[in-house]
Parts: sequence; C-alpha cells; structure tokens
Amino acid sequence: MIAFNRHYNKFNIISISLVAISLLLLVFKGLNFGIDFKGGTLIELRSSESEINVSSLRDNLNQMNLGDVSVKNFGVETDFLIKFENSNNKNVIEEIKKNLDKSFGNNFDFRRVENVGPKVSSELLRSGIIAISVALVLMLIYIWIRFEWQFSLGAILALFHDVIVTLGLFSLLGLEINLSIIAAVLTIVGYSMNDTVVIFDRVRENLRKYSDIKIFELTNISINETLSRTLITSITTLLALLSIFFFGGEVLKGFSLAMIFGVVFGTYSSIYIANTVLVRLGVSQKTIQKNDEKI
Repeated sequence: MIAFNRHYNKFNIISISLVAISLLLLVFKGLNFGIDFKGGTLIELRSSESEINVSSLRDNLNQMNLGDVSVKNFGVETDFLIKFENSNNKNVIEEIKKNLDKSFGNNFDFRRVENVGPKVSSELLRSGIIAISVALVLMLIYIWIRFEWQFSLGAILALFHDVIVTLGLFSLLGLEINLSIIAAVLTIVGYSMNDTVVIFDRVRENLRKYSDIKIFELTNISINETLSRTLITSITTLLALLSIFFFGGEVLKGFSLAMIFGVVFGTYSSIYIANTVLVRLGVSQKTIQKNDEKI
C-alpha cells in the first residue's frame, strides 16, 4: 500500500504555492487572449518559398499601419499565423495580398481568414466566464446533495485548484486563450470531479465499514483501493491527448495541452486536495451517521 497520507502536508504547501503564483501571474501578467476574445483579424498563410521568414513578413506588414501586428510560425517554417487589430478598411485583406505579392512575389496561399468584432469578442469572453462559473456552482450543488458538506468543500477546492493552476501555466507560457481552451477547462472540471467522486464514494463506504479507523488512515486506504481505476483512466486519457498534441496539428495544440495539464492536476488534486480537506475537517463515522439520520 502506498502511503499517500504521509505527504499530505508537503503537497498542500506545494499546492498553495502554485495557486498563489498562478493568481499573481493572472493579476500582473494576465492571459494572452486570442482573436475570439480580443477582436481583430487572423490570417493563416502558407509560403511556397522557404526563404521568407517571420521577421521579413512582420516588417512588411508593419508598413501598412494595421495597428498591433503579431506574426509567428504556425507548425512548419513555411506556415505563418498573422493577427492584427480590427481595421476600418473593408478591403484590408485584398490590400495585404497585393502588398505581399509585390514584395515577395505570388508565393502565398491564404488558407484561413477570420474576423471578430470587439462587441462579439466581449460577449464571447463574458459567456466563457459564465460557463465556467455555472459549471463550478452546479458541481458544488451536486456534491452537496450527494455527500456531506465537507465532501462538497473538498471537491470544489480541488476544482478551483485545477482551473487556477492551468490558467496560471497558460499565463506563464504566454499561450493563447480562445474558445477551444474554454471548452478544455470545462472538460477539466468534469474530469476532476469524476475522479474525486470515485474516491469520495469509497471513503464514505469505508466510513460505514470501519468504525475504528480514523479519517487520516481511511482516506489512504480509499485512495489505494481506487488507484488502479484512477491510473488506467488517467493514462489512457493522456495517451489520446498526447497523440492529439503531437500529431493533431497546430490548431489543436492549445486545446490538447490544456487537457493534458487538466488530467495531471485533476488526478493530483483528487488525492492531495480533496482528501486532505476531509482530514483537516475531521470527518468521522459520526458525520455519516448524522447525515443518514436526516435522510
């Protein structure tokens, strides 16, 4: 049996530090919102000439007064992703095409063009925040109804930990936040909650079964009893996500990376956040008995 409970204090300190660092990053550095949330124009280009690089392309576009222009490679060296602020010029894409053809020759294939207005982007951001908030509240209510309030508090703290640390990592790495990342965060919430509920079910079952074992040891027994299920689920999910990350193309990298972070943190928090709360609050057989009497 693995003694997970021996490391509760150590990992609690690590988790508190990670959450604190993530919050500082979110406050002072912020998130790199994509075109979905900031508004603007996105162009995906493919060049037939390998000599064309990011620097020369950026210098050329900066001469067109497009505002803040971002140019980076998108997968291979001949693919470029260009983002700039919304322009009042309706023919801006045609002008960019003419300018690039004039400077570099007819070497570019415009593979994708997306435009998002500032009003639409602000509505999408608000909707994303509401979606995550509603998911967390509904999860809290679900656990509160199914388990005792101590279990509910442990589960919701684990969820907040997973979401905040994942967003903190995205802030640290400067990765783009778009609608697919919001979908990934919502999936992380569901995955983490599912993992936590499995362990909590076994904890409550063992509380009824063993009257002479305290919660500190009982959580460790429950974690070990569900460990094979946790590892099988996590590893198979990670294998699929790693395949998407390495072979799914540049468009899916942000989504798959967020999911990879979420699966790792979700598995970790189910063990070292949710169960630690039960230990700190001194959950016992009496807690379960009182709830059974109310029912």
